[in-house]
Amino acid sequence: MKKKMLGLLFLAIMLVLSACSASDEMSESKNSYDEDMGDMESTNEIATEEAENVASDSIQTSNSDDSAEVSTEGAVVETNRMIIHQASLSVNVKELDKAQANIEQKVAQYGGYIVESNVYQEDDQTSSGNMVVRIPEKHFEKFLADAEGQAAKVLERNVTGQDVTEQYVDLQSRVKSKRAVEERLLSFMSKAQKTEDLLKISADLAKVQEEIEVMVGKMKYLENQTSFSTVELLMYENKVVVPEIESKELNTWEKTKKQLANSTNSLLATGSALIIFFIGNLPVLLILALIGLGVYWFVRKRLRHVKKS
Repeated sequence: MKKKMLGLLFLAIMLVLSACSASDEMSESKNSYDEDMGDMESTNEIATEEAENVASDSIQTSNSDDSAEVSTEGAVVETNRMIIHQASLSVNVKELDKAQANIEQKVAQYGGYIVESNVYQEDDQTSSGNMVVRIPEKHFEKFLADAEGQAAKVLERNVTGQDVTEQYVDLQSRVKSKRAVEERLLSFMSKAQKTEDLLKISADLAKVQEEIEVMVGKMKYLENQTSFSTVELLMYENKVVVPEIESKELNTWEKTKKQLANSTNSLLATGSALIIFFIGNLPVLLILALIGLGVYWFVRKRLRHVKKS
């Protein structure tokens, strides 16, 4: 009986010890996870600073190498810099339709694509066109020369470049460090046993993956912007319009008949007005005539009397 009691007591002690051991292991695992997360965050900050330093050093090294090689050999040094080129051309062309067709042909020839194309007809003498195209970086300068070749006169030429090498290198380093964090979180998730731990790790993992997607998207945008250059073309065409001779305005016979009718109508209107005036005012005119005759007779008689005396 005593042996059985001792056996049961020993079994109970073993169960308690195993439970405590499991609890300690879970606590240590959680503490290890928290410590690792803190370490990884600090590692991310350090990696970011290192990435900026590496990017700055790489650019300075590239600059020093470029100046050294150009000064010694006088040759153009190929670099891995990422530069976003943009250009704006404003030109006069002789034929707008023909110039646009040639530009579209060149864009297709160099493997580019048209973003926007518009034509504006301001009046009979002036028309203009606007084109925005994307050209592979290696054909950028050649395309500009071809576009200027279509112009009768170059009104304005503006070329700009933005160096994004440091920004791209920084994103690369950030993505690399975030990938490492993602792998560690996946490893913790596979070992976690409590629902609370799984939820916390899942939330951290989702946040890290979202940050990775944002940075990868920025990298792809920079790659697209540096692999294709943007060129905006403003083309103006001034036409000299010669007025055409309208045969309708040269119909002499019709104009003569019209003028004759107008003259006849004017004479008839004048005659009609005179007849209406005299007949309509006949009583007044007769009275005025009698008065005039009386005055005339009196004056004449007076003059005769004066001569006799």
